[in-house]
Amino acid sequence: MSTDSKNTRLAARLISDVRPQPAQEEKLLAFLSKKYGDDVRMDWVEDKSVTNGFRLEVGTALYDEKSGEVLDWKLSEVYDWTPEAHLAELKERFASLKVAGSRIIPLLQEAVNDWTPSSMATEIGTVLTVGDGIATVKGLEHACYGEILIFSEGIRGMVQELQPDYLGCILFGDDSLISEGSVVKRTGRTAGVSVGDALLGRVVDALGNPIDGKGDIAEQEYRPIENPAPGILERQPVDTPMETGLLAIDSMFPIGRGQRELIIGDRQTGKTAIALDTILNQKGKGVICIYVAIGQKASSVAQLVENLRKRGALDYTIIVAANASDSAPYQYIAPYSGCAMGEYFMHKGKDVLIVYDDLSKHAIAYRALSLLLERSPGREAYPGDVFYLHSRLLERSAHMSDECGGGSMTALPIVETQAGDVSAYIPTNIISITDGQIFLESNLFFAGQRPAVNVGLSVSRVGGDAQTKAMKKATGAIRLDLAQYREMEVFTQFSSDLDDTTKRQLVYGQGLMALLKQPQYHPYSQHEQVVILLAAMAHLFQDVPVKKIGEVKNGLLAYIEENCGELCRQIDKTGLLPDDVKNELLDCAASYIEDIKQTM
Repeated sequence: MSTDSKNTRLAARLISDVRPQPAQEEKLLAFLSKKYGDDVRMDWVEDKSVTNGFRLEVGTALYDEKSGEVLDWKLSEVYDWTPEAHLAELKERFASLKVAGSRIIPLLQEAVNDWTPSSMATEIGTVLTVGDGIATVKGLEHACYGEILIFSEGIRGMVQELQPDYLGCILFGDDSLISEGSVVKRTGRTAGVSVGDALLGRVVDALGNPIDGKGDIAEQEYRPIENPAPGILERQPVDTPMETGLLAIDSMFPIGRGQRELIIGDRQTGKTAIALDTILNQKGKGVICIYVAIGQKASSVAQLVENLRKRGALDYTIIVAANASDSAPYQYIAPYSGCAMGEYFMHKGKDVLIVYDDLSKHAIAYRALSLLLERSPGREAYPGDVFYLHSRLLERSAHMSDECGGGSMTALPIVETQAGDVSAYIPTNIISITDGQIFLESNLFFAGQRPAVNVGLSVSRVGGDAQTKAMKKATGAIRLDLAQYREMEVFTQFSSDLDDTTKRQLVYGQGLMALLKQPQYHPYSQHEQVVILLAAMAHLFQDVPVKKIGEVKNGLLAYIEENCGELCRQIDKTGLLPDDVKNELLDCAASYIEDIKQTM
């Protein structure tokens, strides 16, 4: 047979158990001509298994012009109008409901004679290459960025790269089950996660599936993991405190509900400890907490979950874990999934605290995906859109306006630095996005200062707006005093002959640093912080030996609680510190410390 007798053209196959009537054929040909052009050939294929409906397959066919025989056929789209297709669609749509004893009631079938073909078709694609959690797919011309695809092996993937000739897809499953030539189907849905109150107290993976062995989670609502950030008119100023319970932070770098405060520092300097203490401090305050673990050891996540459970904080916390053993696609979408869960509560008028631990590993996972997708590398081999990667995540944190429910989502992203270098690519990116940073210094940490907050490099751009009047009044000039002490401490290294004023200033600064030391899992209430700050600013600890300050501080808090309990509850309830209350607390504190000094 000569090559000239062959012809490739757009064609369609109508598959049914009986041949359609001429009027039905004309209707179908009119639909094909409208969508694909006039030159479309349609052949009828008999299939006794296709009853009460038909299937229309569109693709390209290689014909023998002399005999009319089809030599080769490549499928591109399918219009399926059979009861089986309806049932499969319903099963997929309702599969996640998991209602005991539920049944799917078939819809009334429309007669084939009255059916008008829909312009929505099931596009069919094929896998070109697969490996390292990435698959390239051809044939899905209408797929969009972020859409979920289903591979013939049942594994799901998400479109991440759009090229003229192919799609780049990240895979959520074992890529060894997929091979070249595998069939891929569009779903028409963007990536999303199940959200609802049933997630509280649970540990889930990046797709929202439970991994804590406590059974299935009842789905209440499905929410896309990617959502636009609230607009200006939907927000209101950040003016309500999100108390961490840590004196060093609440006094000098206060965090407000709806703020984004970066926690940054080298490895093993207490970054996660600050986030964990903040979660513990929300007990009884009506705040929903979400902890997103990215690229951490499974044993570390298990230890954190156990700490929360023992201290009664797991009941109002959701753990989203994309462990180090999980693939890069899971680590990439984990923070977006956690953010979608938080948005569900925020839009219901609730306050949410979300911790991203940490975004350095998130950026590394995204870099791996981008390089595998053959995107051009930039600075430090990161792709050019790595800034947008984190900005579109962190901008979703907000304090919503009263018209939008008044809820809030506060973000505490964590970033790891190398040798204290805050000028590296990812740290500078996230510093420019967030509303301040808490910088943890290795030297302070190893010197026993916990939390190891560097007063000079840390800042909160919300500032006093997120402090109660009681805290603002008690704080005074503590940050300025500490800055002067740190500067004076440097100069004392070069001189041993100091005047009495300088020595006294140094002792006072050392006392302030000792007062700011705080053990993990022991957050302070508001009145405890106010009492400590009042005593510190009044120089009541001036003559107490530095080694004894921690002991005297704990004794003072117990003494104030016993003798001024009503005043303490008043501060916690109102957030105010009237002058008479302030003076009474100072007199009580001075009396206690004076008695203690006599016994030393």
